[in-house]
Formats: sequence, structure tokens, C-alpha cells
Amino acid sequence: MNTKMTTQTERTSKTAERGKTYDMAYIAVFAVLMAICSWISIPTVIPFTLQTFAVFLAVIVLGGKRGTMSVIVFVLLGAVGVPVFSGFTGGPHIIMGNTGGYIIGFILAALLMWLMERLFGRKTWVLAVSMLLGMVTYYVFGTIWFMVVYMRTTGPVGVTAVLGWCVIPFIIPDLVKAALALFLGQALRRPLSAIMGENA
Repeated sequence: MNTKMTTQTERTSKTAERGKTYDMAYIAVFAVLMAICSWISIPTVIPFTLQTFAVFLAVIVLGGKRGTMSVIVFVLLGAVGVPVFSGFTGGPHIIMGNTGGYIIGFILAALLMWLMERLFGRKTWVLAVSMLLGMVTYYVFGTIWFMVVYMRTTGPVGVTAVLGWCVIPFIIPDLVKAALALFLGQALRRPLSAIMGENA
């Protein structure tokens, strides 16, 4: 009896360890994906990149907890100087600069998606609504951050001007990227759910 219990305990421990290894691997893979997507950009005041696509995809595929951790890893890598941001840039000056609030806003968006997942599950409509709310979150946080930094370093600026520079031109592209992330994420989550030990 004791032998059977010991064997079962060992198997459970090995399964848990394997699950943690998979977790770390997927978190790392999606952090790298975010970096690659950030390099695919059209340079404007706020770079038009595929970062938002990768952020949404990470949370949809990995779930709220692991997806958020992947976003945090991505932002931290950039903050310490690894060139993961748009234009192969990185460093604390990027985070503290005009556009840093939008990057930090990705973490807030992922946390919001995680909260929505905890409250309402992973239904398609929940994911869609949480992405829209996530977009609003990083738009609002990023815009406030931009205004504060801009006024401190350059001079007065109006909300309308900042929205015209940083938000309005990117609403439609972000909606398209969110839709693509939802479609692709739903497709990828099913085959990966068994490996991650979850139900699709």
C-alpha cells in the first residue's frame, strides 16, 4: 500500500514539475513573440507594431495568469535594456519616455483580461469584451502618461492633440489585430490545452 502511494506521489510530483517547465517555456516563447512582433513596425509617433496582437494572443492562448506573466517578462526585458521594443530598442529611458505608458499599459490590459477570465470564464464573448476593455485601458493610461512626460520635457499639450497623435490613428488597426488574435488564439488553444493541463 505504501509503495503504491509513494509511486503515485512521485508521478504527481513529476507531472507538476513538467507542468511548471511547460509554463516557463510557453511564457518565454510568447515573450519572444512579442519582441518579434514589436520589430514589425511602421514608425510613427507611437510605432504601429504587432505588439498588441502578440499581447492579446498570449493571454488568449496561455490564459490570464501565464499570459500576464509573459507580458511582464517582455516589458521587464525591455526595461533592463534588451532590445525587444520597436526599432530594436530597450532600456529604462524607453519606459520613462513619452510612449512608455502604452508599454506599461499592456500589463494593465493583460491583468484586466485575467480578471475577466476569472469572473466570467473563457467564452468567446468574454475574450472579445476583455480585449476591447484592455485597449481602452492602455489607451487611457498611455495617453495620461504621454501628456505628463510631454508637458514636463517639452511644454503644454492638449488632450485632443495627444489623442490625434497616439490613439485615433491606431484604433482600427488595433481592432483588426484583436480580431486576428481572437481567431488564431482560439485555434491554437485547443491543441495546446492538453499539454498545459487545461480544458479548452
